[in-house]
Amino acid sequence: MKQIYIPRYNLILQHPLFHKHYKQILLWEKNRHFCHHDIAHFLAVARIAVIINNKEHYHIDEEIIYAAALLHDIGRCVQYETEVDHSAASVPIARVILMDCKFSVEETSIISNAIKSHRDPAVKAEQNLSGLIYRADKMSRNCFCCMVSDQCNWPKEKRHSTLIY
Repeated sequence: MKQIYIPRYNLILQHPLFHKHYKQILLWEKNRHFCHHDIAHFLAVARIAVIINNKEHYHIDEEIIYAAALLHDIGRCVQYETEVDHSAASVPIARVILMDCKFSVEETSIISNAIKSHRDPAVKAEQNLSGLIYRADKMSRNCFCCMVSDQCNWPKEKRHSTLIY
Protein backbone atom coordinates (compact mmCIF):
# COMPACT_ATOMS: atom_id res chain seq x y z
CA MET A 1 0.00 0.00 0.00
CA LYS A 2 1.31 3.42 -0.98
CA GLN A 3 2.03 5.67 1.99
CA ILE A 4 0.61 9.19 1.71
CA TYR A 5 3.00 11.99 2.57
CA ILE A 6 1.55 14.70 4.81
CA PRO A 7 3.58 17.92 4.70
CA ARG A 8 5.07 18.60 8.10
CA TYR A 9 3.47 22.05 8.24
CA ASN A 10 0.11 20.28 8.37
CA LEU A 11 1.42 18.35 11.38
CA ILE A 12 2.18 21.72 13.00
CA LEU A 13 -1.42 22.80 12.45
CA GLN A 14 -2.60 19.61 14.17
CA HIS A 15 -0.18 19.81 17.09
CA PRO A 16 -1.87 20.25 20.52
CA LEU A 17 0.72 22.82 21.67
CA PHE A 18 0.07 24.90 18.54
CA HIS A 19 -3.67 24.76 19.26
CA LYS A 20 -3.20 25.64 22.92
CA HIS A 21 -1.15 28.76 22.24
CA TYR A 22 -3.14 29.76 19.15
CA LYS A 23 -6.41 29.70 21.12
CA GLN A 24 -4.83 31.80 23.87
CA ILE A 25 -3.69 34.37 21.28
CA LEU A 26 -7.23 34.57 19.89
CA LEU A 27 -8.63 35.11 23.37
CA TRP A 28 -6.12 37.85 24.18
CA GLU A 29 -6.84 39.59 20.87
CA LYS A 30 -10.63 39.19 20.69
CA ASN A 31 -11.15 42.92 21.37
CA ARG A 32 -8.03 44.08 19.52
CA HIS A 33 -8.86 46.57 16.77
CA PHE A 34 -5.49 46.45 15.05
CA CYS A 35 -3.52 43.75 13.26
CA HIS A 36 -4.37 40.28 14.54
CA HIS A 37 -2.02 37.37 14.99
CA ASP A 38 -4.30 34.71 13.61
CA ILE A 39 -4.13 32.01 10.96
CA ALA A 40 -4.79 34.58 8.21
CA HIS A 41 -1.66 36.47 9.32
CA PHE A 42 0.42 33.29 9.64
CA LEU A 43 -0.60 32.15 6.15
CA ALA A 44 -0.10 35.60 4.63
CA VAL A 45 3.46 35.62 5.97
CA ALA A 46 4.06 32.12 4.59
CA ARG A 47 2.67 32.89 1.15
CA ILE A 48 4.50 36.20 0.81
CA ALA A 49 7.74 34.51 1.90
CA VAL A 50 7.21 31.78 -0.72
CA ILE A 51 6.70 34.45 -3.40
CA ILE A 52 9.90 36.27 -2.39
CA ASN A 53 11.74 32.95 -2.18
CA ASN A 54 10.71 32.09 -5.74
CA LYS A 55 11.23 35.56 -7.23
CA GLU A 56 14.64 36.04 -5.64
CA HIS A 57 15.76 32.41 -6.14
CA TYR A 58 16.74 31.59 -2.55
CA HIS A 59 15.80 27.91 -2.99
CA ILE A 60 14.54 27.55 0.57
CA ASP A 61 12.24 24.57 1.01
CA GLU A 62 8.60 25.67 1.25
CA GLU A 63 8.00 23.33 4.18
CA ILE A 64 10.65 25.25 6.13
CA ILE A 65 9.11 28.59 5.14
CA TYR A 66 5.61 27.51 6.18
CA ALA A 67 6.89 26.11 9.48
CA ALA A 68 8.62 29.39 10.35
CA ALA A 69 5.63 31.47 9.29
CA LEU A 70 3.12 29.36 11.22
CA LEU A 71 5.21 29.57 14.39
CA HIS A 72 6.79 33.03 14.28
CA ASP A 73 4.12 34.62 16.54
CA ILE A 74 3.03 31.57 18.53
CA GLY A 75 4.54 33.03 21.71
CA ARG A 76 2.38 36.14 21.45
CA CYS A 77 0.17 34.91 24.31
CA VAL A 78 3.27 34.61 26.52
CA GLN A 79 4.05 38.26 25.75
CA TYR A 80 0.53 39.28 26.73
CA GLU A 81 0.83 37.34 30.00
CA THR A 82 4.42 38.15 31.01
CA GLU A 83 5.64 40.99 28.75
CA VAL A 84 8.49 38.76 27.46
CA ASP A 85 8.99 39.66 23.80
CA HIS A 86 7.05 37.20 21.66
CA SER A 87 9.93 36.64 19.23
CA ALA A 88 11.92 35.12 22.12
CA ALA A 89 8.89 33.46 23.73
CA SER A 90 7.96 31.73 20.46
CA VAL A 91 11.25 29.87 20.12
CA PRO A 92 10.92 27.25 22.91
CA ILE A 93 7.31 26.55 21.92
CA ALA A 94 8.30 26.20 18.28
CA ARG A 95 11.22 23.88 19.08
CA VAL A 96 8.96 21.39 20.84
CA ILE A 97 6.43 21.46 18.00
CA LEU A 98 9.10 21.20 15.29
CA MET A 99 10.84 18.23 16.88
CA ASP A 100 7.49 16.46 17.39
CA CYS A 101 6.68 17.12 13.72
CA LYS A 102 9.89 15.43 12.53
CA PHE A 103 11.95 18.50 11.66
CA SER A 104 15.65 17.78 12.01
CA VAL A 105 17.87 19.48 14.56
CA GLU A 106 19.41 21.58 11.76
CA GLU A 107 16.00 22.58 10.36
CA THR A 108 14.75 23.39 13.86
CA SER A 109 17.77 25.61 14.45
CA ILE A 110 17.30 27.52 11.17
CA ILE A 111 13.57 27.97 11.80
CA SER A 112 14.17 29.00 15.43
CA ASN A 113 16.71 31.63 14.34
CA ALA A 114 14.20 33.06 11.87
CA ILE A 115 11.50 33.17 14.54
CA LYS A 116 13.81 34.80 17.06
CA SER A 117 14.92 37.50 14.58
CA HIS A 118 11.61 38.18 12.82
CA ARG A 119 11.40 41.64 14.45
CA ASP A 120 15.09 42.54 14.09
CA PRO A 121 15.66 45.01 11.22
CA ALA A 122 19.30 43.85 11.05
CA VAL A 123 18.15 40.70 9.18
CA LYS A 124 15.96 42.56 6.69
CA ALA A 125 18.34 42.27 3.74
CA GLU A 126 19.59 38.75 4.50
CA GLN A 127 18.95 36.30 1.70
CA ASN A 128 17.96 33.47 4.00
CA LEU A 129 14.97 32.32 6.03
CA SER A 130 15.45 35.04 8.66
CA GLY A 131 15.39 37.79 6.05
CA LEU A 132 12.40 36.21 4.30
CA ILE A 133 10.28 35.94 7.43
CA TYR A 134 11.20 39.45 8.58
CA ARG A 135 10.17 40.99 5.24
CA ALA A 136 7.09 38.84 4.73
CA ASP A 137 5.87 39.63 8.24
CA LYS A 138 6.07 43.35 7.57
CA MET A 139 4.57 43.05 4.06
CA SER A 140 1.63 41.03 5.37
CA ARG A 141 0.08 44.09 6.98
CA ASN A 142 -2.60 45.71 4.82
CA CYS A 143 -2.34 49.22 6.21
CA PHE A 144 -3.57 50.67 2.91
CA CYS A 145 -7.09 49.44 3.64
CA CYS A 146 -7.17 49.37 7.44
CA MET A 147 -10.35 50.77 8.95
CA VAL A 148 -8.59 51.94 12.14
CA SER A 149 -5.31 53.22 10.69
CA ASP A 150 -6.01 56.70 12.11
CA GLN A 151 -5.73 55.16 15.60
CA CYS A 152 -2.67 53.00 14.88
CA ASN A 153 0.53 53.51 16.87
CA TRP A 154 2.77 52.35 14.04
CA PRO A 155 4.87 55.17 12.59
CA LYS A 156 3.72 56.24 9.13
CA GLU A 157 7.03 55.13 7.57
CA LYS A 158 6.43 51.54 8.77
CA ARG A 159 2.94 51.30 7.32
CA HIS A 160 2.29 49.69 3.97
CA SER A 161 0.49 52.13 1.72
CA THR A 162 0.75 49.93 -1.38
CA LEU A 163 0.29 46.29 -2.22
CA ILE A 164 3.57 44.57 -3.06
CA TYR A 165 2.69 40.85 -3.08
